[in-house]
Amino acid sequence: MRRKIALAQLDIQLGNPAENYQKAKRAIEEAASHHADIVVLPEMWNTGYALDQLAELADENGQKTQQFLSELALKNQINIVGGSVAVRNGQSFFNTTYVYDQKGNLISSYEKVHLFGLMNEDRYLKAGQKENHFKLAEIPSASFICYDLRFPEWIRTVARYGTDILYFPAEWPSKRIKQWKIMLQSRAIENQAFVVAVNRVGTDLANSFNGHSLVIDPLGQIIQDAGEVEQVSYVEIDLAQVRGPIPVFKDRRPSLYH
Repeated sequence: MRRKIALAQLDIQLGNPAENYQKAKRAIEEAASHHADIVVLPEMWNTGYALDQLAELADENGQKTQQFLSELALKNQINIVGGSVAVRNGQSFFNTTYVYDQKGNLISSYEKVHLFGLMNEDRYLKAGQKENHFKLAEIPSASFICYDLRFPEWIRTVARYGTDILYFPAEWPSKRIKQWKIMLQSRAIENQAFVVAVNRVGTDLANSFNGHSLVIDPLGQIIQDAGEVEQVSYVEIDLAQVRGPIPVFKDRRPSLYH
């Protein structure tokens, strides 16, 4: 089984949801015009890290984003891993992923579990509590968000269900991009899965982002690197490559892991 994946590497405009929704719309439509099966957006694409403005900017209960992604998925007949957006639920704010199939159905949502103190997430956001695994385009999948990448025990907890693609939308700063690549390759190898990681480009008030959205095969080989410019890039993956001859999941001893 082969699938064409589009990586929407966007330059997110800080605190400007109107412009960012238009950027996302154009990227999704472009991906569909290139006959991609799945398009993936970056982290916090609706607001960027305008965390001190979330009371005014965050999407109330995610309603706008859900309608937006559902309509685009159905109209363009494309599956969407919706990166993540700033969402307000009651008095709390979350960094939330929505995943839609090509019929416009919401098939999964996920609230970022690990909050990154160096970008003040822990001051403004509430952490999620649940795993996120789903089937998209007939592929067993899971999604995480940015800083979750640094917690391999969390990735393995979800991947134990037999996940074939791990998605990582992110706003990963340029100064740590070397670690981004190494850790993504490690997550692919140790979980014997494809990794699809979409980072942003551009700057905000405190950080610079240089993209390098990646697709990595289960052997840890980078098969797509989107470089450092705003663009939608494409790669076709062959799911027959998933799971190597080393039975790491069968040989696990969870009773010893604490």
